[in-house]
Amino acid sequence: MKLAIVTAYPPSKVTLNEYAYHLVKQFRQQQAVSELVLLTDKTEEAKDIQFTEDGCKITVKECWKFNSYANILSVSKAIRRTKPDAVLFNLQFMKFGDKKVAAALGLMLPLVCKIKRIPNVVLLHNILEEVDLGSAGFTNNKLMQKVYGFIGSSLTRLILQADTVAVTMQKYVDILKKKYNADNVKLIPHGTFEIAKEPNYQIATSPMQIMTFGKFGTYKKVEGMIEAVEQVRKRTGLDLEVVIAGTDNPNVPGYLAQVQEDYKHVPQVRFTGYVEESDVPKLFNESAVVVFPYTSTTGSSGVLHQAGSYGKAVVMPDLGDLALLVKDEGYHGEFFEPTSVDSLAHAIEAIVTNETYRIQLGQANYKAATAYPMEKITEMYLNTFYDIIVKQSKLSGAITKEAIF
Repeated sequence: MKLAIVTAYPPSKVTLNEYAYHLVKQFRQQQAVSELVLLTDKTEEAKDIQFTEDGCKITVKECWKFNSYANILSVSKAIRRTKPDAVLFNLQFMKFGDKKVAAALGLMLPLVCKIKRIPNVVLLHNILEEVDLGSAGFTNNKLMQKVYGFIGSSLTRLILQADTVAVTMQKYVDILKKKYNADNVKLIPHGTFEIAKEPNYQIATSPMQIMTFGKFGTYKKVEGMIEAVEQVRKRTGLDLEVVIAGTDNPNVPGYLAQVQEDYKHVPQVRFTGYVEESDVPKLFNESAVVVFPYTSTTGSSGVLHQAGSYGKAVVMPDLGDLALLVKDEGYHGEFFEPTSVDSLAHAIEAIVTNETYRIQLGQANYKAATAYPMEKITEMYLNTFYDIIVKQSKLSGAITKEAIF
């Protein structure tokens, strides 16, 4: 199968580029895939397709730009020229732009593929029904939230024109089926990027690193985490370092620089900036605890899956999708009230003062992470494409996977 993936891709800074990297890494090792065609956004630097493992041919076509109204034409043209057997879209609602028209035009591409009878699957990482528009940085205005809700419902109906829409949580499947009467939605879990060899769970204690990882400034804010760690230091006397790994959310430029200025009087607070893919293992391995200082959630958490793959204890807000992941996929953590610094401090303290408990959490999370490696996830997508092709052929009894792949 010649498989095209429409996505942002490293070194792009557009959302979901890291997820695409790991999808590609695993798809190229699937025997059923003869060639991967990456239909990506344009970047000044070359795309990162240098992998150590053997795999199929990769062709890169940079054919779209963030906020361009022409993306529907340029991507359609690239699909027509490359002639893939199937197309996977790695999407969220603002993938093609944060301007309404540009975003909507890009999200019409699955419908274009369906009209052309090109088997297509949309991987939809979040749904607007589960996004707190105020906390996520869209709008706090109640009227505008209703407007965004109407737009979101319209865009969702557009995306549901795809052959299959895959979402990462069962709750999303239930909502889409109930609200939109959709019969083409299925659950394919987020998956774990890298399954490291099971760690020995020992960490450095001078200092003990309390780490958070992501794009900050909207519903992910770090002030409370810094203040919580200060409380734990005072109560326990432990040598703790706060590690804030990542960058500003594009909607809040300058956020981390302002935090760094406001908390310059606090010792042992380190801002790493953007973390290259090759530096991620070291970042997690050196951490004692991974904290999720969120006030809301917008989808399945890639950082939680990464933390699990490195056997890390986690501190999570007791809300939304993170709480559901714990239930659905078997992750364990210490919970806190999202708006309470005191609650966050007690959650961190419960882990850093109890070595046995920290290790137990890490072991449980490693077990949960290893249940869904990306190899398994890519196999699920290939099986989905097979089902679509069989349905299109109307010859389900006469077609085998070997004949298609």
